[in-house]
Parts: sequence; structure tokens; C-alpha cells
Amino acid sequence: MPLILALLAAAPTDEIVVTATRAPQSAAEIGQAVTVLNRDLIEQRQTVIVSDLLAQTPGVTGTRNGGVGGFTGLRIRGAEAEQTLVLIDGVKLNDPSSPGGGFDFANLLADNIERIEVLRGPNSVPWGSQAIGGVVNIVTARPTSDPTLVARAEGGSFGTAETVANGSFTAGPVAASLGGGYFRTDGISAAAVGTERDGYERYAANGRVEISLTDDIAIDLRGYYDHGRTDLDGFPAPNFTFADTPEFSKIRELFGYAGIRATFGALSNRAAFTIGDVHRDNFDPTFGDAPSFVAKGRVQRFEYQGDLKATDWARIVFGAESERSRFNDGFSTFRTGIDSGWGELIVKSFARLTLTGGVRYDDHRDFGGHTSFGGNAALDLGRTIVRASYAEGFKAPTLFQLRSDFGNPALKPETARSFDLGAEQRLIGDVFTASATYFHRRTRNQIDFTPCRADIAICAGGARPFGTYDNIARARASGVEAALGIKPTQTLTFAVAYTYVDAENRTPGSADFGKTLLRRPKSSLALNADWQTPVGLSLGGTLRQVSDSIDRNDFGQRVRLDGYALADLRASYPVSDRFELYGRVENLFDEKYQTVLGYGTQGRAAYAGLRFRYQ
Repeated sequence: MPLILALLAAAPTDEIVVTATRAPQSAAEIGQAVTVLNRDLIEQRQTVIVSDLLAQTPGVTGTRNGGVGGFTGLRIRGAEAEQTLVLIDGVKLNDPSSPGGGFDFANLLADNIERIEVLRGPNSVPWGSQAIGGVVNIVTARPTSDPTLVARAEGGSFGTAETVANGSFTAGPVAASLGGGYFRTDGISAAAVGTERDGYERYAANGRVEISLTDDIAIDLRGYYDHGRTDLDGFPAPNFTFADTPEFSKIRELFGYAGIRATFGALSNRAAFTIGDVHRDNFDPTFGDAPSFVAKGRVQRFEYQGDLKATDWARIVFGAESERSRFNDGFSTFRTGIDSGWGELIVKSFARLTLTGGVRYDDHRDFGGHTSFGGNAALDLGRTIVRASYAEGFKAPTLFQLRSDFGNPALKPETARSFDLGAEQRLIGDVFTASATYFHRRTRNQIDFTPCRADIAICAGGARPFGTYDNIARARASGVEAALGIKPTQTLTFAVAYTYVDAENRTPGSADFGKTLLRRPKSSLALNADWQTPVGLSLGGTLRQVSDSIDRNDFGQRVRLDGYALADLRASYPVSDRFELYGRVENLFDEKYQTVLGYGTQGRAAYAGLRFRYQ
């Protein structure tokens, strides 16, 4: 297997990371692969679509059904898109209203995001279900001690316009950060053969309020809301092939967090109630005003977490959760629940070695109990850090897979076992930072749709005439991620990300046994270069190269999608202490490509905007 270095800064060794153990921890003490994207980087890259930025990180690839607003899935280390756990401000975003329960990145824009942590590999001990491929942890703008207002507005190709603002202040014991954003575009045709543009409109709001009751006790309130409308294409008569239609969809997503934090000596405590509410409606005006598809999902969770710094060399992080979810398809409501307990021990056996081990037990209302283990080690030798980890992940069957007209209540959770080994090296101060990681993961009991068989109990008596779900699929993925950041001067930086992943079907008896999994390019590369000139003008560019991948056509045949290369250019200039002009060109050479068979992609586009900051 080729070992090719990639250039994208991993988390600096003095960075504080939360995603690995669900508690603040120095990056130098973590044996897992984590990439941190902060607000400065988001602004430097002029990020609007979060999935586009994440696709520039090692181990991550993305696909989108058409233009902005179309279904967008991210795959980490070759896992399914539904096997990525996504959080925003501590609330799980994975969608109980979708058949696979995964998170659709279509409506997630950069808006007022302050930080993103991407953990690659299974991590179910602290996070539970769905953390098989990895975890994407998103944090919105936090309150500031002094009044702050940041805003930006931009517009450009395809009738695109966006405005975003966020204000923050502290008044006595209350600190708050509140913001919102609006985005619209005329878009492109979702169907590659279409000529009618499929537009997208979305508005969102975010908020965080912290109330300090004492020096050691505080109330924490967080909320995130978005509402989107996306034009769709479909399969109109008489040909019933993918083409322009007047169909459209609406989605409303609401995520909330209400918690309290309390510290008593060496023990830090957090208790919270979280809620995720997703409502989807599809419409086809050809057949009237009523929705043609309805899906409503809600997840409510009570959770407690403790963090005990027992000694200078030992720390225990532990917690308990009780989750209840429900799904309504417009006709029936289905419910399930899961109760969990977990714990991790972090030991610094001596100054340079940190060992972490943990266990989790989940008791699901339908599939019963499941135990997950994980452990990792980080050896910090100063300029060199060696990391190794073993992790298990699981994904609970969704309500649709369990309780719908196609459901099977006897399903077991999908499970994965993974190990990785890597090293990070810093040279000439921090001018060069190089790292490489090898990973291997096996996934069992993957849930797939299948025609009924005699050995599936739910099929007895013709109960599932059109088929059902069963634990029949297996997969294996292995590969290399590497990173090398170069900063020859304070004003010039280079960062490139490369991943090689070999993800294949290992399902016994499958016609695809031993073949590459769908929509998984084997290699992907992202090169970024940024230079701040002596006159204040900042210039930058991104080059992304993605190899061939495989998809499946309407007849079930495997079809090759050609690889592609995309080039972007960007520039910004501060016209005063508070205002900055910026602009970019995306897909500079107007590359024609597809990430999903039959769906169009955006050609060359140009945008310009103004950023404002008061603090």
C-alpha cells in the first residue's frame, strides 16, 4: 500500500481537544487521529459550505446530489455516510427521520461556526451509536467578555447571496452569543441532463447563553435552528428517467441543549437535557399541494458526565445517558430508546506517555445490550509524538429499519473494530510538521435491505412482501493518512491533505464480494497555499484531486465515475480596522465531473463579499 505524505496541519500539540474523550485534553495526550479547524482557517478559506471544507481534511470524502442544498453525505475512512456521528454544541445531529439515521450536511453552512474537530476512526465509548467512521464535533461562536459584532455579506454566480451576523456580550453573570444567517442561490440542475435550475434557500439561527450562579456553578443554554427549501429533480412520465421536475423539499431542524455545570474540588460535573427535532416534507406540484412525503423525527436525551482528576497522573471521565427517539411517517409513530453508561481512565504513566482505556454498555429497547471497548496511547518525545489506538464502534438500527413496513425488530447493531498507528514529527521549530497514520477497520452486521428469506422470522406469513432489513453486510477498509504542514515564514503557509483508502465489500454471497464500495475514491488530495503580502493583501488557492470511484445505475450495474481536479483562488484585503473585502473563484478551470451518478455539479463560479468586525 502506498505511503504518501499529506499536508494538512493536525491538531497542534498544545491544542485542547474535546472529541477524543469527551473532556478537554491536550492533543499531545491523545492516541487517536484528530484534525482541528478553527475560525481563522474557516475565514481564510472563505468557507460557506462546511462539507466542502471537511473534504479537504485527511480521511474525509463527500458526495452531493446536485448543487448546494442537495443531499450531502460525508464518509470517513471509507465508512458509510450514516456511520459518521455529527454534533453541534454538544447535541447529536444524526437524523431519526431518515431511513439510515445519518446526518445530511446539505443545510450545514459555516455561518457562525467557531471550531470543528474531526476525529477519524470508531469512538463509541464516549459517544455511543453511529461513531463507526468517526466524529465531527461542531462548536458555534461562544460568548465574549467584551461586546462583539461580526457580520459578512457576499454574492456571486448562480444568483447566490448570503448574509451572516453574530453578536456577543457579557453583562454581570450572563454571557450570550446570538447569531443568524440567510443564504439563497438559483443553483444548477440537480439532474446532469437537465436544463432547469434547482434553487436553494435557507435561513438559520444560533445561540449560546451562560449564566454563572457561583464561581463553580453555571447554567448552559444552547440552540441551533435552520429551515431550508430545495428544488428537486425526479423521474417524470412517460420515460421515468432522471430529469427536470417541479418537485421540491422543505426541512426544518431544531437542536437544543439545557445543562448545568458544577465543580466540586477535583470533580467536574455536567448534567443536561438535549433535543433534536427534524421535520421533512417533499412536494410534487404536478399532483397537488399536499406533501408527497412526510418524515418527522425527534431525539430527547438526558445525560450526566463526570470528570475526576484523581491524582496528578490519573483522571477518570465517566457518564450515563438515557435517550428516547420517535419517528412519524405521516401515518404512524414509532418509538424506541437506549440507556447507556460509560467510563474512561486516562493515565500518565510517566511524563511522556499517556494511556487511555474505556468501556461502554448500552441497553437498547429493541436489540438488547451491547458492550464497546477502546484504548489508545500517545508517547510525546518532544519533537516526535507516536500514537496508537484500538477502538470499537456500533450503530443502533434506526426506527425505520426496526418499525416501518419494511422493518425487522430482530436486528442487531452494526459493529466495527479498528486499529491505527501513526507518528507526528516537528522540524526546525514549527516550520515543518509531518505526520502519517495507518488504519484498518472491519465492520460486521451491517444492515442492508434484502428480499425475504425463510430464515428471517419477520417474513413468516408474507408479512414483508416487498422485502425487509437484515444484518447481512460486511465491509473492510484500510489505508494511510498523512500530514505535512510547511510555514517557511510568518506570512506564507502550505497545507496539503492526502488519503489512500481501500474500502471493499466483504459480504458473503454478495455479487460485489471483494469489490470496492460505492462512491469511495481510493485517493484524494488537497493542497492549500496562503500568502499575506507586505501590503496587507492576502492571496490563497486550493487544489483538490479525487480519483475514480464506482456508483450504480438504475439497472444495478456498477459504473465508473471519472476522477477530477478542482482549483480555487481567493483574495482578501482589509480596507480598515473593521472592514475587509474578499473574493474567490471556485472551479477555476470549469471541470466537468460527478460525485453521484446522474447528478450535476457546479461549474466555474465567482463570489465577492464584505466582512465586518467590531470588538
